[in-house]
Amino acid sequence: MDLHQNLLGEPPATRLPDFPEAREALAAAADPAEAAARFPTHSDAWAALARRALDSGDAVAAYAYARTGYHRGLDQLRRAGWKGHGPVPWEHEPNRGFLRCLHLLATAAGAIGETEEHERCTTFLRDSSATAAEELSG
Repeated sequence: MDLHQNLLGEPPATRLPDFPEAREALAAAADPAEAAARFPTHSDAWAALARRALDSGDAVAAYAYARTGYHRGLDQLRRAGWKGHGPVPWEHEPNRGFLRCLHLLATAAGAIGETEEHERCTTFLRDSSATAAEELSG
């Protein structure tokens, strides 16, 4: 008997593949735009751009960057077998870019008064990873 089997019939956790070259490019870049241009599917680069825009007071740019990273992450989740719901664990490092984008999209949506999007993304983040919701909101 598998002691880790989910008996409630929920989908298994989705774990995105790691892309060390993209991760290393972002870590080495003086500007996250360099990494986003070189690796446009790397959600963490878009999250870094969104964070920078929010920190500088440009919620509209943050919204655009976060939405881009969010959609790139959704594409990757679907390719990894995600069916539109289920856990996306924060503990799995490659998932963090998507989860950061989701959090930043909620934050930017709230900042520009897009209440429904803010609430949808906040709920989606919490449903995907309670740990991410706690880490990123705290």
